[in-house]
This record gives sequence, structure tokens and C-alpha cells, in this order.
Amino acid sequence: MNKNNHVLKVLKNSRLLLVLFSLLTALVMWVYVASQDVEEFKQTFPGVRVELVGTEILRDSRNMVITDLDTNSVTIEVSGPRRLVSSLSSADLVARVDVSKLTQPAYTSQTYTVIFPDGMDASSLKTSNRMPSTLSFMVSAMSKKQIPVRGSFDGKVMQGFKAEQPVYDPATITVYGPEVYLKNVKYAWVTFGENTEIDQSFSAEVVFTLMDENEEECSTKELTFSDNTILASIPIMRVKEVPLDVNIVYGAGATEENTKIVIEPSSILLSGDSAVLDRMNRIVLATIDTTDFSTSFTDTYTIRYEDGIDNLSGVTEAKVTVELLNLVSDKFIVRNISTINVTEGYEDKIITDSITVTLRGPEEQMKAVKAENISAVIDLQDSVNSTGTYTATPKIYVDGFPDVDVILEIPAVTVELQKEEETTP
Repeated sequence: MNKNNHVLKVLKNSRLLLVLFSLLTALVMWVYVASQDVEEFKQTFPGVRVELVGTEILRDSRNMVITDLDTNSVTIEVSGPRRLVSSLSSADLVARVDVSKLTQPAYTSQTYTVIFPDGMDASSLKTSNRMPSTLSFMVSAMSKKQIPVRGSFDGKVMQGFKAEQPVYDPATITVYGPEVYLKNVKYAWVTFGENTEIDQSFSAEVVFTLMDENEEECSTKELTFSDNTILASIPIMRVKEVPLDVNIVYGAGATEENTKIVIEPSSILLSGDSAVLDRMNRIVLATIDTTDFSTSFTDTYTIRYEDGIDNLSGVTEAKVTVELLNLVSDKFIVRNISTINVTEGYEDKIITDSITVTLRGPEEQMKAVKAENISAVIDLQDSVNSTGTYTATPKIYVDGFPDVDVILEIPAVTVELQKEEETTP
């Protein structure tokens, strides 16, 4: 019985010691944690993001912008309670500069404020060893500049077609930005149609590259544009070689078989709309009457075609030579002059005794023609109720020689018309 009581007493004392030990351990831990919470701790945070605020006010109110910021991140050493400092990362911090109070374009250096996360009690935190300690940048005046759009078509135009000059819409763009960035910008360059074969007009919407006067690409940093894309088009025209020709009126022995026509140049190269060129099979320079010359004719004519057609050959005139082969001409005096279709009740009197005409035909027929084979006939059909003296051009007939006829100008004949005298019953 005494033995059992002793065991119970020992157990009871052991529990008490265990409780006391636990309390002591908890106290030690609390003291350790409390000491850690207030213990001064330092940590370096690289790559802290730089933030500029007030840029909208600077741009909208003073027409200025920030350029050439010397760095986009800083390194900051933060000291304070370990519990707070150790919970931070570089991404939680911001190096902030308020630029809304700046009033003049200038290169400046500004201190920055370190911003801690929302909800954190930063009153016990300090920053030191900032690298860099200030932020440097340029406050630049905003400006605008209008520049032309230039470019090139980098595709292939199929044979039988010709590309006109490319067209760009818009033809100019306005660039907005700091003057320091605008001063070297000269034009906007575009390329289009790469790896494309075309036989009709082609268009593409493309982006552009800013170029300087040395054909070097310019940066688009801090710049905005009136248009961000360009509609580049290239008109395509049909190319066609069109022969030159003349219309011939044959006569007086001249036929298609014995007429030689030479046109220099014989054709020209044109470009234009396909619908127009497709119906152009020849260009007629003139109509030539073979009875207006003896046996050969030469003249120069202007080459004419529809508006909107481009003459790629550059030749504006053509020389035409017409030669009649195996034909001869000669002059004859015609005395056989008569009239027809005299109005009833009128009589005529031919004043002209003779006229000289030029005949042309095959040599063997011309040798056989005599003056008595030739007659000049005046048709008075249009001289109804006319009286007095008139001149008229007669029609020349060469009897028995079907391939011989008159050429060149026919002399006029003078005829007197009067009423017949009435007979008194």
C-alpha cells in the first residue's frame, strides 16, 4: 500500500515538471520571436521598377514629354524589422518620380520616392544606399512633322504588262513627338508585293519604317502617327505593239496589187487599260487618194490615239511613202467637151475650147491613148432654172481604156446658160 502511494507521488511530481518545462519553452520561444520582430535587418533589392507619374499632365497642359530616361530600374537597400523586410521582394517596390511640376524643357535629375506595398506599415522601414540616387531624363517639347511616303513594289510584273508609279494612301503622314526625335526623320518607307506575280492592279495595306536623310532607319520611340498603316497600290497597264496604217483610195490604174506602201516606223509600243488596247488593232494615220498624185507620194503624219494611252516608243510622227508600180502618167489636151441634163427650155453654150488633164494607167494602155479617146462631160442637173455664165468641173471619160483614168485636179469649164427663145405662132 505504501509502495503504491510512493509511485503515485512520483508520477504527480513528473507531470508538474513537464508543465513547468513546457511553460519555460514557450517563454523562451516568445522571447526569441519578440526579439526577431524588433531586431534591425537590412536587405538589398535590385531591379526595382522606375515609375514616372504626371506624364499626362505634362503632355496635355504643357505640351512636353519625358525622353531619354537613364534607367528603368534601381537598386535600393531597405532596413527595418526583420519580419517586414524579409517579406519584401524587388517586385513589391517602386521608385516613383512625380514629373507634373516640371515647367521647362531641360535635361534634369530628380530624386525618387520608394513606394512600399499597400497595407504595409512602412513607418519603421528606411531606405539607404540607392543606386543611382537620382533619375536623369530629358523634358522635351512636343512637336509634329509631316513627311512623305515612299516605297517600292517588290513583286514581279508579268510579261505584256507595265507597272505605273506606286500610289500611297495617305501620301503623307504626320509624326508627333519630341523635337529631338523628329529632327532626323525625313520620310516613311514601305515595301509591298513580295513574292507576288501580277497582271492587274495590286494593293496591300502595309506598315511603314521611318528613314533619315542617310537612308538609315529611325527609331519610333516616343513617337505617334496620324496613320499607322499605308494602303500601297500599283496600277498595271497592258502593253501592246500596235501597227501603223493608212487607208488607200484606189483609182486610175492603182490597185492593191501594184501599190507599195511603206510606213516608218511600222508600229509603236503602247500601254494603257486592257479594255482600250484590246480593241486597238491598228492606228490609221490618214486616208490617201491615189488619184491625188502621179506615181509616188510621201508625207509625214502625227500619230494619234485615245487619251489615257501611254506611248512607250516615244515616236510621235510617222513617214508614209506610197509608190505605184508599173503605172505611167501623161498630159492630154481635151477638146471634146459636152453637157448633159440641161433643163428643158434652156440652152447652153460652152465657152471653154479645151482643157489639159493628166491621165494615168498601165504603160501599154497609156501608149495607145489618143486625144480623141478622151471626153469631158459637164452635168448640169443642179443648174435648174439658172441663167448666166457658170464654171463647172467636168467628168473625164477615156473610151476603150478601162484601166486609164484622170488624176490630179481637173480644170473647170465655163458654160453659159439661157432660156430658149419662144417661137411666135
